[in-house]
Amino acid sequence: MKNKRLRNDIILSVALLVLAIAAWGVIRFTHKTGEFAVVEIDGKETARYPLGDDMSVEIVTGDGHVNTLVIAGGRASVVSADCPDKLCVKQPAISRTGETIICLPHRLVIRIEGESGVDTAS
Repeated sequence: MKNKRLRNDIILSVALLVLAIAAWGVIRFTHKTGEFAVVEIDGKETARYPLGDDMSVEIVTGDGHVNTLVIAGGRASVVSADCPDKLCVKQPAISRTGETIICLPHRLVIRIEGESGVDTAS
């Protein structure tokens, strides 16, 4: 009885691992590389930057807060911010459609869009 339970646990664990790897693969390879980093403050689009051009941009919110967006090598990241938790700075660089960097204290969202402006993965 104990050996059968152990065997079933191993089979279940392996099946879940295979399922997780397959799901990761589908998600990873169906997202397309984006074309633009779209900046939204308070839910309104304020800027759109091509990911093909390397640049550094200071984003100033209506309250005077500042985040620094850097686009390099086709990836966008926030490298500095004057918010207290700096979670936006800790988020990894983004480059695929649908990915976002969010700074809640500044009500700032940076998202990646493709050519048509629609998330092609949905």
